[in-house]
Amino acid sequence: MLRVLRREPSAILLGVQLGALLLYPFLEGNGGGRALFSLVGILVLALVVLAVRSSPALTWVSLLLGVPAAVLLLIQAVTDSATLNPYSSALEAVLYFYAAYALIRYMLADHKITRDELFAVGATFTLVAWGFAYVYTVWQAIEPGSFIAAQHPDAQRSWMELLFLSFTTLSSTGLSDVVPVQAFARSLCMLEQVAGVAYIAVVVSRLVGLSLPGRR
Repeated sequence: MLRVLRREPSAILLGVQLGALLLYPFLEGNGGGRALFSLVGILVLALVVLAVRSSPALTWVSLLLGVPAAVLLLIQAVTDSATLNPYSSALEAVLYFYAAYALIRYMLADHKITRDELFAVGATFTLVAWGFAYVYTVWQAIEPGSFIAAQHPDAQRSWMELLFLSFTTLSSTGLSDVVPVQAFARSLCMLEQVAGVAYIAVVVSRLVGLSLPGRR
């Protein structure tokens, strides 16, 4: 297992993130679930730092962001309090964006595509989606009511709702029933749309071109 982590950290990170998507709905709405939610967040943070170590980016930057975020998540798990959630979300957002930048550098560093770089394509996409979801969480704490939904429109949006909004915005599918109604919240969604289009146009298209048979 440790050998796989060192050789293909992007694959492990992608697998854990996709598994978390299936686990998160069962962790919302109860105290024990929120504690486990925080522990899952710490696990993902550790994998993010490990993925950055395998890239040309600076590992100490990821540690500088990841350690305080993990401490805040651990406090939330122990105290069962959501008071620190905006602060840990802000640190996690910056870390996830930095990790996405690190994986993009990793994928574009050479002209040979490895299996881990293919997994990094999906891992980078999920990192950006997670990062924007944390940005939405922070902004919702600053400006309550920035996002509404078909059910309970006046309530604060849950993490799963904001993550769903982030994935549908980044992929440009437009399937989300969560809608930004405040001006700056809409600006954040537009930035994510630009990021999604740019990622596919620049990174994915380049890797597809390199993988074509008979390439120079």
